[in-house]
Amino acid sequence: MATPLRSDSLSLEIKTKSVEQTLIPLVTQITTLVNHKEKARKSEKTVRALVRVGQAVNLAVERFVTVGEAIAAENTEIKNEMCEACKEACLAGAAIQQLTDIAVDETGQPRSLTEKTSMVRAARQLLSAITRVLILADRVVIKQIVDTKEKVTRSLDRLESVTSFTEFVKLFSQFGNEMVELAHVTGDRQNDLKNDKQRAQMAVARSILEKSTMMLLTASKTCLRHPDCESARKNRDCVFRQMYKALDFVQQIVCDVPPSNVQLSQSQLNGDSGIGLSQQQITAHKALREFEDLLEMSRVTLIDSSMQEKMPSALETVIETAQDFTDSAYTSHEHREKIVQLCEKARLELDILLRIGGALNDRDSSPNQELETAIIRTGTVAKSLRKQLQETAMDQASEVFHSNEEQELFTALRNAGSNGEKGAVDEVSVKFEEHSEQLQEVCKLLRHVAGTEALMTTAEYIENNLKYLGPQTILSAQTLAMYPASKIARENVDVFTDAWEAQINELSALVKDINDVYQGRADRQVYMSLPRPGIPSPTNVSKHGTTLKSPKPVKLNAEEQAKIAKLGLEMKLITSEMDAETEKWEEPDNDIVKRAKNMSSMAFSMYLFTRGEGPLRTTQDLFTQAEYFAEEGNKLYKTVKEFAQKIPVGGQRSELVAYLDKIPTFCQQLHFTIKSPTVGKTATFNKVDSAIQETKNLMNAVSKVVTTCFICSTKYNIDYHGSPSVTHKWRTPPQLDIRSNGSDTESVKSDGAVMKSTSFQKHVASMNAFEQL
Repeated sequence: MATPLRSDSLSLEIKTKSVEQTLIPLVTQITTLVNHKEKARKSEKTVRALVRVGQAVNLAVERFVTVGEAIAAENTEIKNEMCEACKEACLAGAAIQQLTDIAVDETGQPRSLTEKTSMVRAARQLLSAITRVLILADRVVIKQIVDTKEKVTRSLDRLESVTSFTEFVKLFSQFGNEMVELAHVTGDRQNDLKNDKQRAQMAVARSILEKSTMMLLTASKTCLRHPDCESARKNRDCVFRQMYKALDFVQQIVCDVPPSNVQLSQSQLNGDSGIGLSQQQITAHKALREFEDLLEMSRVTLIDSSMQEKMPSALETVIETAQDFTDSAYTSHEHREKIVQLCEKARLELDILLRIGGALNDRDSSPNQELETAIIRTGTVAKSLRKQLQETAMDQASEVFHSNEEQELFTALRNAGSNGEKGAVDEVSVKFEEHSEQLQEVCKLLRHVAGTEALMTTAEYIENNLKYLGPQTILSAQTLAMYPASKIARENVDVFTDAWEAQINELSALVKDINDVYQGRADRQVYMSLPRPGIPSPTNVSKHGTTLKSPKPVKLNAEEQAKIAKLGLEMKLITSEMDAETEKWEEPDNDIVKRAKNMSSMAFSMYLFTRGEGPLRTTQDLFTQAEYFAEEGNKLYKTVKEFAQKIPVGGQRSELVAYLDKIPTFCQQLHFTIKSPTVGKTATFNKVDSAIQETKNLMNAVSKVVTTCFICSTKYNIDYHGSPSVTHKWRTPPQLDIRSNGSDTESVKSDGAVMKSTSFQKHVASMNAFEQL
């Protein structure tokens, strides 16, 4: 096990924001001293200022050293190194003060400062010593995290061996308190890390621990209640293994130790895929970037012998990564053909480029237009291949979200388990495994096209978690089938299915984030901010004639972001489906089509709201639009009711009426949701979530009604135009502004207020030396 408090030579690499921020004031002061202008004579004001700066630096160093010595006294592991670094800092601080302490010559004029070289040397010595102190203090923070992690691990060991239900409840309470402490210190560390990938990895580990805690509770309770059940025991053991690996992953991140090859190569056991994230496997995005970098470099170096070897090798790496797309069973024939063609075209263009470059080298010629054209053509093909891979991944993601099989499969699993039908559970499990494999395939392709290290890490984490959760969910259902009357077994199934749905929400948010990177909107996440209730648009004018400025929206947390993003995507898919259905009608001017199109337009504007775009600027705009939407739904119900009377009695008419009768219920539920009062961000978010969910349900029903109407109209040759005296318009709330919401977001950390829990932070906070970003 790696220890964070090793005694070998100390690296001065700064890996946390807090250490970096602590050094900024000191660097500013020292820069003032080092950059002063050397003049033969200086004014008394300048002399006094330099003297004060030198004294201030020395005084600050003395106070800082006092903190460092206090930390050394409390932590014997770093005492010698810390005391040595503090001593060096004191000497450097005193030297700087001495260099700025200017005496007066015989004429009464101040003497010139000692040569700048001495000042620079003292400044470098001081910065080096202070940095060592800070990094040694950071070791203490790391040790606190590792110690907290070890406490959790020991509690987990005791929980795994417990056999008494009473003892389990007692130990789990202690375990919960220790998990809260670990969540605090790892959350602080996640916010403090400078490296994006490490922050993403820490978020992954913390997410697994948080979600696994509830699964551990129900799986252990089920196993204790049914100790002879093999599936319950496997279910529980898999959760324990997942948590142990997440805890080890936390230590690897904070100690900056790469995962061992042993852990990464462990085979999947009972659905346990492990969480060690790959460090070596190259992605299509990286491979293409390296190839494009070589193309750019060839403009400077030309196609020398080194390039003749590197460029074909880089292209082959690109083509190897593209094979994951062409080998996927879920890639359409059209996409597969385009990828293969672009790979071959890239080979052809590169051959031409190498031939032209080689000929120039043989003649010792300068770059010419022919070479530039060949570079541009090869680069264009590489960009086309990148875009094609992205489209392939996004299309697969869209297809799997459009199918939306989770609810149907989970309902079937619960019903089969509750009825004790083991065969039915096995039958549904086969379909669920196929669906899980498709989702994992989507994650693999998304990782290939992710534009940042953090998104690659997230994609791989979701893929691994789906590998783990799929078999676990099936095991929980198998246990319920053996004990259908067990409330604990039923609760266990619900916990695992909820965890799966949460993972799908994260996947939908990941798809949006990756697409934003490609669209150049990586830093503009307005769709993740919830506009405040009842805030008017910037175009609103008060009764006094003054324009009101719209306050900034409230930033949603990660779970809320994922939920809203998934609902919005589902809404978009339904509106697209509705539009496709209305286009089938030969007479698009009839009342049914008009009302359906109106409702589709309203629903689409609500989808845009989830992205922070479109005419709906505030939550009140959304609720008003939802009210019009429900009213239009009731009107469509009456219109289709008239149409249904013209259909001959039989199966088609009964089917249409069955779908139609659901519309008033959904409209009423939507009205109830809109009229419910709300206070605060959480209540407002829940109301928005419910309004969009109810709108989606109503849209689903309307889509089925319109489809059935079209079938009946075609089959029975019914000519229906409705009342010619009635005109229909999409009534838009009068306060809506069609301009985009822009980037008017409020920066709020997703983890809430930052907690400063380390002794070093407490010491240095008093002198503003350890500012948390």
